[in-house]
Amino acid sequence: MKITKYIPDFITAMNIVCGIIAVVFAFKGRFDYAFPLMLAAAVFDFFDGFAARALGAYSDFGKELDSLCDLVSFGVLPSVMLYKLMCICSFGESWLCWTPLVIAVFSALRLAKFNVDERQHVNFLGLPTPACAVLCGSMCCFIAHYPSCFLAEWAAGPVFVPVLSVILSALLVCEIPMFSMKIKFGSGMDITNRKRILFAILVLATTVVAIVLHLNWSFVPMISFILYIVKNIVYYLAKL
Repeated sequence: MKITKYIPDFITAMNIVCGIIAVVFAFKGRFDYAFPLMLAAAVFDFFDGFAARALGAYSDFGKELDSLCDLVSFGVLPSVMLYKLMCICSFGESWLCWTPLVIAVFSALRLAKFNVDERQHVNFLGLPTPACAVLCGSMCCFIAHYPSCFLAEWAAGPVFVPVLSVILSALLVCEIPMFSMKIKFGSGMDITNRKRILFAILVLATTVVAIVLHLNWSFVPMISFILYIVKNIVYYLAKL
């Protein structure tokens, strides 16, 4: 029995380990710990597929395990973070604070759709769950670091977070094409690769802005994934 066949599954399991610990921190309102753990889960989510291809250890079991782990790290976790954000920013828990939990439901639908949809081998249809999660997590982390910013004021109200949750949930299961962010070296400068490279340039520019303005590092993924969503919607409407 080759132990190498279990390496991708071990990496995948580390995804959910990070996700579970992050959920605990999220319930405590410690977004400064929960968000980095979410990013660690995203790193493991990337490298499990890379390891499976490199070791020739791809399996249906690994595919299903990956989806279950993603549901925790990129579905339940961002929902809990937004829920706790509303509880902290508003005057206490109300039924509106539960609205962000809808993201977990639609993340499950998104992952199930991805597993059976043969059209999503190269790019995506709908917002990928990691992108949705990182946007939510980075926003929570940014607001926690700047409790007097306008986003914190919006989060304290009854509209912003619930509406954002509904919009993100709709984007998760929509049919809008969204490019994968893995740049394909050697595939030439096709239109998809140009989209990826332009996005990478925008991320770099956002990083420079954050450094110049001395902003918390969570600003970079927050703005980057807002741009990712906007760019893909524009591409879709312009039929590019």
